[in-house]
Amino acid sequence: MPSFLKRVAKAAGAALLCASIVSHAHGVSQGDLQLDHPYAVPSAVGESGGKAYLRGIKNTGAQADRLLSASTPVAAQVKLYRLTPDANGLRGTEIERIELPPKSETPLRHTGDYQLSLVGLKKPLKDGDRFDLTLNFERAGRQTVKVWVQTPRDLPSGEHSTH
Repeated sequence: MPSFLKRVAKAAGAALLCASIVSHAHGVSQGDLQLDHPYAVPSAVGESGGKAYLRGIKNTGAQADRLLSASTPVAAQVKLYRLTPDANGLRGTEIERIELPPKSETPLRHTGDYQLSLVGLKKPLKDGDRFDLTLNFERAGRQTVKVWVQTPRDLPSGEHSTH
């Protein structure tokens, strides 16, 4: 094979490897659970709390699982919240676990039913930041994902999540 074609083949292989690493880095599949698109919204200056989300947790298995807790090095504590509509928008209530029924997807989006509240941020969350978030499941055990801080497209500019 000519030298030029070898270089092209190597470059194409490297590009495919990089693409697979990048696509895998923003979600994790472990056993029956698929943890899709972990993200956080930027925190307001001076706020000691933040929010983290996942586009969804898909349970492809035949048995239910539960998200029991979470932790991250960027905050003192992570609390699980269920969001319910009220007269002022959405109200968050702290819960002990998030049920993950079999053969279903549970969204943890900024516009959804659940969120992860980051309590005692060590520094503000800024667009483009990344951090580890460890999720503790009843059956699937501990899973660590890389969270990307980004402003969601459907969050008005300048507005931060304050549920």
